Amino acid sequence: MESNGAMDQAVKVPAAKAGKFLTFTLKEEEYGIGILKVKEIIGMMPVTSVPRTPEFVKGVINLRGKVIPVVDLRLKFSMESIPYNERTCIIVVEIDSAKATVLIGIVVDAVSEVLNIEEKNIENAPTFGTSLDTEYILGMAKMEGGVKILLDIDRVLSQEEVIQLDKVS
Repeated sequence: MESNGAMDQAVKVPAAKAGKFLTFTLKEEEYGIGILKVKEIIGMMPVTSVPRTPEFVKGVINLRGKVIPVVDLRLKFSMESIPYNERTCIIVVEIDSAKATVLIGIVVDAVSEVLNIEEKNIENAPTFGTSLDTEYILGMAKMEGGVKILLDIDRVLSQEEVIQLDKVS
């Protein structure tokens, strides 16, 4: 039986929207990712560059004997690069791709907190027309301090990018 991609997404999103999210900052914006996708948070450590990878791929780290590719989310989201500081950290996340589950480190400016966000406080991602791809945005969480952009970490990187990162490690 063939699966309908739109139907699968419609079934997947409501269950994934509400819950606990690890929030972090990039530039002055607040983002969140589902806490179940987070494996650990580590301070910045030396990253070994890998030649011929996209600019947003910083390289790989050795985390307790495991080689993990590291992506700078600022660069992935076309933001300017800034020097890393004592608040910069790497969030190790588990990404589900079509081929496998891959551990990837994402560099963020600072980790904020874990929030329990109810579905009633989450709106769908805005549509900016057909020119912008916002499939990686799970929703927009309305909070007292403003809006937090909730990311579907499985969709931030394309399938091809995840496969390429898996080969790097």
